[in-house]
Amino acid sequence: MKLSIVIPVFNEEKVLPHLKERLFKVLSSLKEDYEIIFVSDGSIDQSATLIKSWMKEDERIILLELSRNFGHQPAIAAGLAETTGDAVVILDADLQDPPEKISEMIAKWKEGYKIVLAQRTMRKENFMRAALFKLFYKMFVMLSDLPVLINSGVFGLMDRVVVSYLLRLGESNRYLPGLRGWLGFETATISYEREERFADKPKQSLRRLFEYGFNAIFSFSYKPIRICFVLGCLISLASFGYGSILIIRRVLNIDVVPGFTTPTVAIFFIGGVLLISNGIIGEYLARIYDEVKRRPLFIVARKTKRQANGQVSTQDIEPSR
Repeated sequence: MKLSIVIPVFNEEKVLPHLKERLFKVLSSLKEDYEIIFVSDGSIDQSATLIKSWMKEDERIILLELSRNFGHQPAIAAGLAETTGDAVVILDADLQDPPEKISEMIAKWKEGYKIVLAQRTMRKENFMRAALFKLFYKMFVMLSDLPVLINSGVFGLMDRVVVSYLLRLGESNRYLPGLRGWLGFETATISYEREERFADKPKQSLRRLFEYGFNAIFSFSYKPIRICFVLGCLISLASFGYGSILIIRRVLNIDVVPGFTTPTVAIFFIGGVLLISNGIIGEYLARIYDEVKRRPLFIVARKTKRQANGQVSTQDIEPSR
């Protein structure tokens, strides 16, 4: 059996030596053959150079360099497309997720589970980020149409069958935990404490995290659109009721304010109708939006690996015709 490990990297030169030490210690204790696929997501530091130097020691290391910074999820997709293993582990390079849990994941996989998820029992991060993550998961559970494990990120193991189906999903706005949940398959869970970053600052800015959260919600739920539709219906009903009261008061000449009734009823009525219309149009636009964009998720500029003769070679990747 062969294990593939996908590691997205973005300016992690300070962490990579420590990642290598811990990861190789784990892999040396395993009986399985392995390959490690690093994906440099537009790194501008010495991350790529450092990884290339390791290839002289281990021919099972592959480096993909993307043409620019496409983001965390596209970088993972690029790595998954390169894997050849029977099982695939996704691991971030920042050492917040412990490589030592890989052995436990493999044990669960050998029991017959196609997906092994790592659930965080605690996360050691600053108050702002921890609070935002907690709020996001509460909103996602409330809005999502899929059963997704709370406090579970990309760290986990997938069987080759799962990866094959995952690679067939072509949407651009990706949320990997949601896609895994959508695919189904037998799933096991292990738990761990998420550590602080080993060094340097988080690479995912708050803006990127918000984009990631919006992708998660809007890619796997139509409830926000339906909420707008229901809200429009409620406002329309309320406007009809309020308008009826104003008309009755005008007919009976009870505290009538000249020039107030007609614009008030019109504003409430038209506002409600517009919300209903936007909700209906949104139902169609959400489905069209999922299908029409066909941009590639990523562009691999270079691929570096060690050849059979022991030489490390870098190949520029050209698009297939």
